[in-house]
Amino acid sequence: MKYPNITAATFLKRPNRFIAEVEVNGCKETVHVKNTGRCKELLIPGCEVFLTEPGTPGRKTRYDLVAVKKNTGVLFNIDSQAPNKVVKEWLSTQDFDKVIPEYTYGNSRIDFYMERGDERYLMEVKGCTLEVDGVGYFPDAPTERGVKHLRELTAATQKGYKAIIAFVIQMEGVSEVRPNIGMHPEFGAAFEEAKTSGVDILFLRCRVEPDSLMIEPEFSIM
Repeated sequence: MKYPNITAATFLKRPNRFIAEVEVNGCKETVHVKNTGRCKELLIPGCEVFLTEPGTPGRKTRYDLVAVKKNTGVLFNIDSQAPNKVVKEWLSTQDFDKVIPEYTYGNSRIDFYMERGDERYLMEVKGCTLEVDGVGYFPDAPTERGVKHLRELTAATQKGYKAIIAFVIQMEGVSEVRPNIGMHPEFGAAFEEAKTSGVDILFLRCRVEPDSLMIEPEFSIM
């Protein structure tokens, strides 16, 4: 996926989870942050960030903040809408007979339903933007919705579905994502239950540029 009109800026502060203040082209600007997670280890005053200018009429902010360069020099895409978009692009290359986004299953809306021959698949997508010592962790904030989806996938395996949780790794140099038990123990427990029941854990590594996010050809399954 590509972003239009990318501009570099300097991050100043984040008054709330929806907006940030940056300096762009010598001027202070309030921008929309396309991630309501905490991102405290990334959005540090003085760091370089990248903005896209959608040009949508009637917007309150001119720019969206979509990427940030960590002090290690690694670029992170933090757009929470990007994982589903790149997975949709990727699934179109995976020889499925049918791919349906936003599929209602049980009491949840699962990100993707797929068919290949007689096999039925359910896939939930999670974006990973938290890295510690070369390992990705999810979530970076408590997610009851994430726990609910894991339990739906666990139950689906008992009904003949091939269930998948796909982690889109939104930075380079990381190939594995682990449950962030310290942040949300319940998610960690639901993750282990899902894995034990036969839910596939898929790690999708990405190539990250200021103006794009692309899933790499190689992937791994736990």
